[in-house]
Amino acid sequence: MTPNGSGPMKILITDKLAPEGVEILKAVKGFIVDMKTGMKPEELKAIIKDYDALIVRSETTVTADIIEKADRLKYIGRAGVGLDNVDLKAATRKGIVAMNTPAGNTTSTAEQTMSLILALSRNIPQACASLKGGKWERSKFTGVELYGKTLGIIGLGRIGSTVARMAQSFGMKIIAHDPYLSVEVASKMGVKVAEFEELLKNADYITIHVPKSNETKSLIGKKEFSLMKKTVRVINCARGGIIDEAALAEALANKSIAGCALDVFEKEPPAADHPLLKFDNCIATPHLGASTSEAQVNVAIEIAECVRNALLGKGIMNAANFPSMSAEAFKVLGPYIDLAERMGKFAGQLVNGRIQEIKITYSGVVTSQKMAPVTMALVYGVLAPIMGESINYINAIDLAKERGIKLQEILSQDETEFLNLVSLEITSDKETFSLWGTLTANNKPRIVKVNKIYVEAIPDGHIIFINNNDRPGIVGAVGTILSQANINIGSISFGREVQGGLVVSVVNVDSEVPQETIDRLKHTKDILFVKPIKV
Repeated sequence: MTPNGSGPMKILITDKLAPEGVEILKAVKGFIVDMKTGMKPEELKAIIKDYDALIVRSETTVTADIIEKADRLKYIGRAGVGLDNVDLKAATRKGIVAMNTPAGNTTSTAEQTMSLILALSRNIPQACASLKGGKWERSKFTGVELYGKTLGIIGLGRIGSTVARMAQSFGMKIIAHDPYLSVEVASKMGVKVAEFEELLKNADYITIHVPKSNETKSLIGKKEFSLMKKTVRVINCARGGIIDEAALAEALANKSIAGCALDVFEKEPPAADHPLLKFDNCIATPHLGASTSEAQVNVAIEIAECVRNALLGKGIMNAANFPSMSAEAFKVLGPYIDLAERMGKFAGQLVNGRIQEIKITYSGVVTSQKMAPVTMALVYGVLAPIMGESINYINAIDLAKERGIKLQEILSQDETEFLNLVSLEITSDKETFSLWGTLTANNKPRIVKVNKIYVEAIPDGHIIFINNNDRPGIVGAVGTILSQANINIGSISFGREVQGGLVVSVVNVDSEVPQETIDRLKHTKDILFVKPIKV
């Protein structure tokens, strides 16, 4: 029955879903399951009001105007990892839970990675094409062995750690860079933790398993290729755009790397005349990471079970926008969940080093509430800039623990300067970073202290975080540089330790700031640190 008991629950599936998943839903008495694929946005908008749940894959885009018409909808299920085709903000405003399947394609993507590593090492595609062309060129396609080679893994989440286990069976040595992975956890896996540049310099193979985000866009570019061995082979089965494709083409042309294998491109499908496709030592496949029959079945079963259990009131799994709670509790905690996520993203992009501990202290009237959903949101915010689509509110704490990150939650009765206060302290192997946040009288989130310095900053949108000396002219210099780049300033918040001392400047701007503008700010007199962040 629907929540008001007025009739059966209706589920709409708009993209092709493996029959195993569909049957799970059809087996429930009281569920009506409609499969209508290939619908245009206007067609979906016209019928969405009649459904309690919607299941999509990548073909359907669930926009804000579609969600606006979904008066009865409670759940959106995405059979796959990415939720970029669902407007999460609109869903949250409407009270709709969006769920995905972060683990469903782990094995298939890891196996695709190993397949490309092997194909690249033994020149398999080129040798196959040559043989089918009537040639027998054994000496031309001499390859290299994996045994004893060093595999550098960027991102040791579910897929990255699965690749590590597979590569170890080939006798490869594994080094990994993951800012959220502790040395202890890595050592249990037989993996050596490495700094980013250390990995680039020492790996014979480099494979990427991080999501595309502001932090990882063009993560590997011209500078990074210059640090690598000339014999290195680079593999990307994650997301297009993490590798700068122009820089990769230049590295292949200059023979500064031995080859690459790509399952993803920044724009898909790539143009027929894409520069990378002309290189014999660039192996490319059309985004096949999750394209196995087993993976299709796995994600279909996983999302069907998530939607079924949610509709039956048996709990919510893999929710990407908020944890399960009553409507009454959400009215109270909703603004704090929003504040916590923003605080986490703010801090997660600024803290240096490998995170070892996250300590959260709640003070004031809010301590009368059960704060677990707020803690989930804050931990999610800290880890999301790097882990992206693989993390959500529900699995954030478990993923933090998997990486050896200690978590403390404290409800404090001590009086503070604020009616309600959320205090965050992150300890890494390089520093301790602290942040205070609160809500205004109209429930708007504010950052009120960064380390020892009081501010009143708005954690929203594009932000330039600056540390500078307390000297005249800094504000004018920042304003001039941004105006010359046609970057509009929305607001600026300042705070200083003491007169003439260290200043924290938080500059809200209306658009992304180009790297050359950031570089100009960094080279401005008395500016000590500049970091663009997105909240």
